[in-house]
Amino acid sequence: MNKKDIMEIKRRFKKDSCTFTRMCGCYVNSEKNKVVSFGQTFLNLEEEEFYKYLEIAKKVLSGNVGNNLLTLDIPLEEESAGGRQQFFMGLRESKLKNDDLVDRFYDMVIDSYDYAGNYLILVFHDAYDVMTKTTDNNKLDESEEVYEYLLCAICPVSLSKPGLGYRADENRIGPRIRDWVVGVPDTGFVFPAFNDRSTDIHSLLFYTRDTKEPHSEFMENGLGCGTKRTATEQKNLFSHIVKHALGDNDENSNEVLLDLQQKMSDYIEEKELFVDEETGVILEGDELAKLMEDTGISDDAASSIKEAYTESFSDQLPEVAHLIDTKSLEANARIREEEELRAQVEELKQQVAMHQTSSADADEDTDDSIKTYDVILRVKPEKVPQIKSQMIDGQKCLIIPMDENEHAAVNGVNTTV
Repeated sequence: MNKKDIMEIKRRFKKDSCTFTRMCGCYVNSEKNKVVSFGQTFLNLEEEEFYKYLEIAKKVLSGNVGNNLLTLDIPLEEESAGGRQQFFMGLRESKLKNDDLVDRFYDMVIDSYDYAGNYLILVFHDAYDVMTKTTDNNKLDESEEVYEYLLCAICPVSLSKPGLGYRADENRIGPRIRDWVVGVPDTGFVFPAFNDRSTDIHSLLFYTRDTKEPHSEFMENGLGCGTKRTATEQKNLFSHIVKHALGDNDENSNEVLLDLQQKMSDYIEEKELFVDEETGVILEGDELAKLMEDTGISDDAASSIKEAYTESFSDQLPEVAHLIDTKSLEANARIREEEELRAQVEELKQQVAMHQTSSADADEDTDDSIKTYDVILRVKPEKVPQIKSQMIDGQKCLIIPMDENEHAAVNGVNTTV
């Protein structure tokens, strides 16, 4: 699913446009026991609950595509009888009203989801009447198809923080009563996917809040799909490959890695006009080798990096953008700008010092030639033609016209004339 498809579904998660038919949930403790299960018509919820659950559903469609949100393909073996696809299809068709199927779904999550604490499993059923759109995105008053899907959210449940509070039953300030609070979703998924504004039963959308360590075991064992790396995982793996090949000098390897990532960023700018926006710029092993040529990486290290890169990403080559640490690049660019500014300031200081020295030498050289003069003038070149001599009260005077906004200094002292 691309960003446009995701936003089309997410925009409907509002009070006036939400069409969730039913919601079911199961609270699981740290021993993987079901504490309580429930199910009810979503639109019958009290207003406060309605908005809280709707906010949870929104989170499953939040984040960056390719990092928090991953489209997972369902393998052919899971599309056969008894596979995950058939099970999800049955659960969807039951509209979550078949308690046995819902309970089996909870068991599937509990058996495959690796989490040490308490958590809440929520699953929503929705049927979206997809309206036909013209090429200029205007809606027509007719339905194209009904997109019927399940949205699952797995939320950690933890104790509220200890503290002091007002104990109304005892009319005093005392220890606050701690209770179990449902947090934002840690993991979730949408089945089937909504690709190109249409139902795609051959894939689903997976959500993870933690992009460094997503629950890959749930992708594989719970959803029946192969694991897929987030953009953060791809970036960290690539950084590890480069640094491992360069050796133990962390400072040097970081500098080389930043230089390589800058070249990769420039590579994106060169290629992005010629590729599909949804696909992004993909980095082949041979292209990576070319980018490493002018980075100071030795031939042996470059060969090692290319080999490890090709092997590590053999299942699917990543987008170049996923391998770049943009924050580090921006920080490095600011550091270089500051260094350039400091160098310019030092150069200006040296020029000023040299000018002051040469001026002092010039003054010493001309002392003998000017000491017989009683008046020495220094004026701007444009004032020279305006200077004239005139007899005033029997004395010869120099007249220098001055405008109102002009100032003068006599023997280095500012004066108002």
